[in-house]
Amino acid sequence: MNLKLSSCALAVHDVDEAFGFYRDVLGFEVRNDVEAGGTRWVSVGPPSQPDVQIFLESPGADPSASPADRQAIEDLTAKGLMGHRLVFVTDNCDATFEHIEAAGAEVMQEPINQPDGVRDCAFLDPSGNMLRFTQPRQVNRVVASRQPPATRPMAYT
Repeated sequence: MNLKLSSCALAVHDVDEAFGFYRDVLGFEVRNDVEAGGTRWVSVGPPSQPDVQIFLESPGADPSASPADRQAIEDLTAKGLMGHRLVFVTDNCDATFEHIEAAGAEVMQEPINQPDGVRDCAFLDPSGNMLRFTQPRQVNRVVASRQPPATRPMAYT
């Protein structure tokens, strides 16, 4: 079985604010910007992964949710209590951290080396969704030089 992630959805309390963050701070491309049935959703994704979409949608976008449920979800999202987590790979955790911090994002964790060998950091997006940025472990392999075994003179008796 070969599975690939195609899309995911994040509840955001302000689609325009979230859209600006993902586009302007993270450099994501716009995949879709749709208004239908009184709701709006935008999908974005990293330029290096054109087949991946992250849907930014208001929490009340689900047509099966009752008005009371929509209000409850919107209230929890506005407080940052409905946050989800996305993990991105970066080739330079420290530079990524500096860039996102300079844009004013809320820092959850400064860059640290984790026990499993990765270096990562974390932020909250404007709606309280956690974004982790991880730099894969740098594997330093020492390759032993392979020399042919020393030859011994053959003893003939």
